[in-house]
Amino acid sequence: MPGLVRFGLVSRRLFSTTIPRMSSSATPMEDLMREKITAAFSPSTLIIRNDSHLHAHHAPMQGSTSKETHFHVTITSSAFQSKMQPARHRMVYALLKEEMSREGGIHALQLKTKTPEEEQREKERQGQ
Repeated sequence: MPGLVRFGLVSRRLFSTTIPRMSSSATPMEDLMREKITAAFSPSTLIIRNDSHLHAHHAPMQGSTSKETHFHVTITSSAFQSKMQPARHRMVYALLKEEMSREGGIHALQLKTKTPEEEQREKERQGQ
């Protein structure tokens, strides 16, 4: 399918920094995260799950109009080779620093970062 790239089990459209962002997108934060992560890490697997609806009732979210504040992100990339989990997470936090610091931006980010070899070992353990 033109314009689509397969990441793991999830097919998602990639957004290039040369393509202007459309303000009519229902998921502008997710789109921006996908764009930045793809450009920085060239992931073989990228899964972004928006969990914001599970946290809308929390006190810090009262009055927030954003529907994109809480995310669970799985990234498999060779860019994580020879780095411990804290260093990998710092890489992602640094990449998304602006989105995490802006009003109405990312409030919570749960990360799962793996190398391709770690992902392969995980699949073998699960019998896939």
